[in-house]
Amino acid sequence: MNEDVASLAENHFLIPVCPEQLGGLPTPREPDEIRDRRVYEKSGKENTEIFEKGAYETLRLARLLKVDMAILKQNSPSCGSSMIYDGTFSGKKIPGSGITASLLIQNGIRVISEEDIAELGELFKQP
Repeated sequence: MNEDVASLAENHFLIPVCPEQLGGLPTPREPDEIRDRRVYEKSGKENTEIFEKGAYETLRLARLLKVDMAILKQNSPSCGSSMIYDGTFSGKKIPGSGITASLLIQNGIRVISEEDIAELGELFKQP
């Protein structure tokens, strides 16, 4: 776990979720990337519906628990908040948001990357 995220647990209530697991994917699993607004495994199988289900389950939990901010994993096809992999499985990143990040943002939940926590330090110092 990211040390900056772990340190937040001292003063904040954190709710760990994995949209991909909530959608029904196992762990570990084959890598997925977004291409043409659809989600594909490296082997070519499409998983868009699974990712969408996980996103909606995450949103349901966020609403139920009155979440106003989500700290998500950058580059993920679910959680990438500003960067995602380009869909070629070559390691190249492009500007974009994952399925869950996009849905949360559309529903008024602030989304930040775990990489940005240190830069927002003052925001998280007070409970």
